Parts: sequence; structure tokens; C-alpha cells
Amino acid sequence: MIDFKKLKQEDPIKRMVEKQSGLEELSPMDPPDAFKPPTDEAVPYEELNQFLQKLMDEHKLFASELGEFEKTLIEFKKNGWKLNGEIEQKFSKFFELMDNQMVKHHLKEEKILFPLLQKRLIENDEHSQGRFPKTAIDMLEDDHLKIMQHMTLMFNFLGLAPRLPDLQSAILTFDVATEQGFALIELLKLHIFREENVVFPKAHKYISGNEWDTMIKQFEAYDQY
Repeated sequence: MIDFKKLKQEDPIKRMVEKQSGLEELSPMDPPDAFKPPTDEAVPYEELNQFLQKLMDEHKLFASELGEFEKTLIEFKKNGWKLNGEIEQKFSKFFELMDNQMVKHHLKEEKILFPLLQKRLIENDEHSQGRFPKTAIDMLEDDHLKIMQHMTLMFNFLGLAPRLPDLQSAILTFDVATEQGFALIELLKLHIFREENVVFPKAHKYISGNEWDTMIKQFEAYDQY
């Protein structure tokens, strides 16, 4: 049997890289924590442009609601997936937030911030190598898609389960809905972390004052919808 603990300590690939470069490198046996990237370029909130501050303010709202939503999911599962008026109300509140505020938030990022930042990242060689260069923006857009997929699946399964005549099938469907909810929570937490600690610092670095002024006006326009 392979001793992964020993292999992690004696990883030959890691030793070879360290010997050649004199620097500590990441090993496939010891990957970095998703919430602790190899480089730390986070910029204090007070130093960011107003546009990015507004996005982060919205993140705080979502993070707060995620905490309440997670508590509701845990309670729902603990009680054997029994829907009652209080749980239904909490679920409805969360879905309404996602359907209105989260969708609008994503649009602000995708229509206002992402196109210019994507251009700047490519200009500054902060992209993958290949025929079709990819940047951190591609990762965030993929997150947006997955977030909405998890939400849609959970919403649909929650609506389907009570209509099933077979109790076991209903329980299994509620279970799948709950797992989609937990996956949604984890992805949203990671997505917000990626934006605030990796992508927003890049925007702070590569976007100028006049460009921010234009983006602020566009941000305010989206708030009217």
C-alpha cells in the first residue's frame, strides 16, 4: 500500500525542483488551500476604487445571507426534509435574493468590469499559454454559470419532491436538492474569495482613474433596474 503521508514528505518531484531553483515549490501531494493562494496581492478595502468597494459591499450582503441559508439547509436535513412554513419562507427569501440581486451583481461584473480587465490581463501577459489565452476572468465567468446551475437544480428539485407519490423518491429528491444547496454555498464562498483576493487587486493595478469614472456611471445605471 502506498504511504501517502511518507510520499508527501519525500516527494521526489518537489525535492528536484527545490534543488534546482532553491525555492520551495508546490507539490501535487501538497496542493495549496483554495482560500490561501500562493501569492497574496489583496488590497485593503479603503485603497480600492469606489466601483470595487460597491461590489465588495454587495459581497457582504450575500455572505450574510449565505450563513442564514446554510443554517436553514442544515435544519431541513436534520428534520428529515420536512418542509414547513418557516423553512419555505427562508428558502423563498434566498431564491429571491439570488434571482434579483445576485443576477444583477453578476451582470455588473460581466458587462462593466470583466471586458476591460480581461483586455488588461492579456496585455500584461497574465494569461495561460495556448491558442486561446485564458485569464482569471474566464474562471470567474465559469463560476457565475455554475452558481446559477446549482441554484436552478436546487429550486427545481425542491419543487419536484413534494409532487412525487413515492415517499422514498421524494426523500432522495430532497437530499439531492440539499446537496446542490451546500455545493452552491461553497462555490459562492470560494468565488467571493477569488474576486476579492485575486481579481480585484488586478483591477486596482491595471485600470486607471478615468476608466473608473465611466464604470461608476454604468454601475449606477444597473442599480436602476
